[in-house]
Amino acid sequence: MKYLLLAVVVVTLALPPLLPEKQLAVYILLGLAATVTAGVSLLMGYAGQVSLGQAAFYAIGAYAAGLLSVHGVPSLIGLLLAPVIAAVAAVLLGAPLLRLRGHHLAFATLAVQLILLSLLGQGTWAGGAIGLQGIPRLSGLKDDIGYAYVVWAVLAIVLLISRNVVASRAGRALRAAATSETAAAASGVPVGGYRLAVFALSAAFAGLAGGVYAFYLGYLAPGSFPVLLSIEFVVMAVVGGLGTIAGPVVGAAVIVLLVQFLNELGTQPGMPSYAPSVLSYAVYALLLIVAVRYMPKGIVPTARRLASRSSRAAASPSAELLEERA
Repeated sequence: MKYLLLAVVVVTLALPPLLPEKQLAVYILLGLAATVTAGVSLLMGYAGQVSLGQAAFYAIGAYAAGLLSVHGVPSLIGLLLAPVIAAVAAVLLGAPLLRLRGHHLAFATLAVQLILLSLLGQGTWAGGAIGLQGIPRLSGLKDDIGYAYVVWAVLAIVLLISRNVVASRAGRALRAAATSETAAAASGVPVGGYRLAVFALSAAFAGLAGGVYAFYLGYLAPGSFPVLLSIEFVVMAVVGGLGTIAGPVVGAAVIVLLVQFLNELGTQPGMPSYAPSVLSYAVYALLLIVAVRYMPKGIVPTARRLASRSSRAAASPSAELLEERA
C-alpha cells in the first residue's frame, strides 16, 4: 500500500510539466472536482445526507475569493477566507435544512443552489449575468503548471482531513448514527451537531476548491455553476465509493474524462447544439444504474474486495500444499 501511495505521488508530481495545455486544464479541473467530491463522499457516506446543491458552496467560495481580490484583498487571504465563508453559509443554511431527511433534503439543497444562481445572475455586485471579471492570479503563480500543483496539494490536504475525520470519534459516531440514529442518540451521541459539522466541512472543501477555481480562470459567471455540476459531484461520489478516501479521486477521474470525451463527441460537425448536455445526462443515468446494480459500494470498495478475494485464492493452494507435506 505504501508503494502504491508513493507511485501515485510521483505520477501526480511528474504529470503537469508533461501534459499539453488542453490536457493540463483537464488535470486541474479533475483535481478541483475530486476536492469537492471528497466533501460529498463524507456527507453521504457518513452523515447519510444527500446534497444536490454542493455546487452552490463551490460558487460561494469562488465568488467570495473573486470579490475579495477584486476589491483589493490579497489573493492568498481571499483563498484562505473562501472555505471559511462557505462553511459559515453551510452552518446558517444547515441548521434548518438538516432537519429534513432523504429526498426532502436533496430538493431543499437543490432549491438553495437555484436561489443562489438567481441572486448571482441579478446582482450587479457580483457582475450579474455578464459575470465577475478582472480576478487576479494567485500570488507567485505564473502558469497553469503552478496551478496544477496547488490544486493537487489542496486535494491532498482535503483527503488527509477526511481520513482524520473518518478515524475520529465524530466519524465513529456518524457511522453508528447511520446504522441506527435512535440508538446513537440514546447513547449520548450528538447526531445533529455532528451532521451539521460534516455539512459545514463538506462546504468548506467546496469553497476552497471554488477559490482556487476563481483565481485559475480569472472570470466567474452563474453559468459556471449549473445544477448539472451538483449532480456530477454526487455521481462521482457514488461511482468512486461513498465514505472512502480514494473514491472521490477515482470517481472524479471517471466522470471528468468521460465528460471531456462526450463534449468532444457532441461538438462534432452535424451534432445538434444540445448534444453534449443530453449525452452527459444519459451517461450519468447509465453510470448510476451500473454502479447500483453491479458495484453498489462503488469502484474502490469493489476493487478492494476483488483484490482481497484474489489474494485469498492465491494463498489457498499454498496452504493446502503445506498441509499435504505435513
